Amino acid sequence: MKSLHLLLSSPILLHRFASRSIATLSSSLHRRRIIVRTNRHSFPFPILSRPVSSGKVLAMASSSSAASPKHTNRLAAEHSPYLLQHAHNPVDWFPWGEEAFEEARKRDVPIFLSIGYSTCHWCHVMEVESFESEEVAKLLNDSFVSIKVDREERPDVDKVYMSFVQALYGGGGWPLSVFLSPDLKPLMGGTYFPPSDNYGRPGFKTLLKKVKDAWDTKRDVLVKSGTYAIEELSKALSANAGNDKLPDGLSRTAVTICAKQLSRSYDSKYGGFGSAPKFPRPVEIQLMLYHSKKLKEAGKTSEADEDQSMVLFSLQGMANGGMHDHIGGGFHRYSVDECWHVPHFEKMLYDQGQLANVYLDGFIITKDVMYSYVARDVLDYLRRDMIAPEGGIYSAEDADSFEFEGAKRKKEGAFYIWTNDEIDEVLGENVDLFKEHYYVKKSGNCDLSSMSDPHNEFAGKNVLIGRNELSAMASKFSLSVEKYQEILGECRRKLFDVRLKRPKPHLDDKIIVSWNGLVISALARASKILGAEPEGTKYCFPVVNSQPEEYIDVAEKAALFIRTNLYDEQSHRLQHSYRKGPSKAPAFLDDYAFLISGLLDLYENGGGINWLKWAIELQETQDELCLDREGGAYFNTEGQDPSVLLRVKEDHDGAEPSGNSVSAINLVRLASIVAGDKANSYLTTAQRLLAVFELRLKEMAVAVPLMCCAADMISVPSRKQVVLVGSKSSAEFNNMLTAAHSVYDPNKTVIHIDPWSSDEMEFWEEYNSNVAEMAKRNNRDSDKVVALVCQHFTCSSPVFDSSSLTRLLSK
Repeated sequence: MKSLHLLLSSPILLHRFASRSIATLSSSLHRRRIIVRTNRHSFPFPILSRPVSSGKVLAMASSSSAASPKHTNRLAAEHSPYLLQHAHNPVDWFPWGEEAFEEARKRDVPIFLSIGYSTCHWCHVMEVESFESEEVAKLLNDSFVSIKVDREERPDVDKVYMSFVQALYGGGGWPLSVFLSPDLKPLMGGTYFPPSDNYGRPGFKTLLKKVKDAWDTKRDVLVKSGTYAIEELSKALSANAGNDKLPDGLSRTAVTICAKQLSRSYDSKYGGFGSAPKFPRPVEIQLMLYHSKKLKEAGKTSEADEDQSMVLFSLQGMANGGMHDHIGGGFHRYSVDECWHVPHFEKMLYDQGQLANVYLDGFIITKDVMYSYVARDVLDYLRRDMIAPEGGIYSAEDADSFEFEGAKRKKEGAFYIWTNDEIDEVLGENVDLFKEHYYVKKSGNCDLSSMSDPHNEFAGKNVLIGRNELSAMASKFSLSVEKYQEILGECRRKLFDVRLKRPKPHLDDKIIVSWNGLVISALARASKILGAEPEGTKYCFPVVNSQPEEYIDVAEKAALFIRTNLYDEQSHRLQHSYRKGPSKAPAFLDDYAFLISGLLDLYENGGGINWLKWAIELQETQDELCLDREGGAYFNTEGQDPSVLLRVKEDHDGAEPSGNSVSAINLVRLASIVAGDKANSYLTTAQRLLAVFELRLKEMAVAVPLMCCAADMISVPSRKQVVLVGSKSSAEFNNMLTAAHSVYDPNKTVIHIDPWSSDEMEFWEEYNSNVAEMAKRNNRDSDKVVALVCQHFTCSSPVFDSSSLTRLLSK
């Protein structure tokens, strides 16, 4: 970064940096578009395309059969896959902790902090270029204490220094490179740096020398600016509520404001919101579907259809595009071009859970099995490749892999892309049909956009993309649609079998509580929503054609893994992640909020009362550890670690939703399940939470789409409750639950109670005696299931079959 070079060269500029840039932090943090969570960039800031051919860089990487390492550092004792990747660098890395801090104080040198994650492409590039270099290692080892942090293991540490870099330079990404004082105040920062000077940008070696010189000669200015930065960030990122709740008007209009802002960025040619690089931000889809539902309820059908069509066209574009792994299922991180074609190839668990959920919503609304196919495709990929034997769900797969055994370098996308000749050799008689369907060309197909492959890294290679209507293609080959799909499935299976023989991308086998919560939600919902598929529906590979109920079994195993391995039954506290044992880090707000959301979905879709009990228990712990009882809303941490300089009240709904947005919705849902003072307490907490972010909802609603939905949910006069009373062993019980979830309605809660279960009756007597009373009044026949739909303090007449319940909910 040229600006860093200038700052480090001039005491005057350093003084201006401290007095001018930092002074604007508080206001800029409210105005800026926070990039880190929206766009999980793996390429360097501020360049917005692949800046060099990374394949050339990774040519220096070690071969797949590495010799005995020349160097070993402290990271070899860690469990994080990302830290272990750097365990044999010549850099004398420390993990984040007191040993490193004490070393910096003792030597009186600055800290170089490098933050990344194991499947980050540009983290790998910077490792090969700089951290494996003996020359760079000497500069770091002589003049700095170097610390490596896995941002997935320590999102609290990452948040502090990413906020600093974003506020001062307008953007951020990984690898994150920050220089700190020995007391951990940020001095300077950036993201990826090439090793040597080029294109007017300082290289990493130059930067290290300049920072050392600045530390030796201008330390007071650097330290003063870092201290002031933390003070201003602390004020800006931990706002308090001015009122006990949002103004009524804003609660009801925030969704509309956000929908209008999103509509202005809609890409009518390819779908999605915004331009290249294109990220699948599921919270945007959720907001637009929610707004469409509100418009329909208000009788504004044409406007509702317009919102819905944007969403459905976007979902179709993503499903047909190369960002979707057609051969193995699941989605890659994002598309580098505007047409959803060439992706950045890493696969992240948080994407899979959220995308499966929005495709399930698409199916509920349209009853089009294309959407249920994609939801199954994602969940079946997870079941096949991403679930630990004990039930926890792994976090990610890398973008880079070796092209063949014994290769000297990894290449991005090597596992997923195909030459024309490879496809010819594998597919035989149906090859022409497959190649036309997926736009396969002899010269390679990454030519749909100038953004797709600007450095010709994929010359002669094909990223599969569906560009033609299924029915038109079937007609062209004189086949029924069913037969055409069957042939495509057979072709995909053959290519899948061949692909299995390639070296697989690195698997990050950490089990992260928050991301598991997102997937538990999708699995639980799929178990009932997919029950509405037309009878006899058959899907082709890679979908497995499981019975819907199998998905809830997977969800329950994941939840049980977390409870068994990452939860203390005495303290009622969670740990953040698991790999060869629980992590050192305690759980963060996102862990509690996302898991509670998943447990509520698990219960509402037929899971046992134990999951609902645990959700309530976890909410109490979250309130105890993270809730600001005076100022409102939740901090991202429990605030017990003195090395984490900021407690942040995060609001941005990006690649992952914010913990505060999810918490607000959780509280609304819990308030509709329980009764009395507890329900009122949940609503009061949610109202104060939203009031903290009033300015954000007014001025930058597009940054907080899920929070906009939460604001509307809390303004709904009476949330709909569907109460099912009957024996869980009854054949009709599952049918009634499927019917209860067959209509899209985010302002609906499903409660089920078995009146013959003493455990369930005791729970409802304690938490909501009205539900217990309904069970007592409707327990005459153990073979029947009774459904009641309640709203505005009245309940419908009971219905006794699933079709009647579906009709009642569709009114």
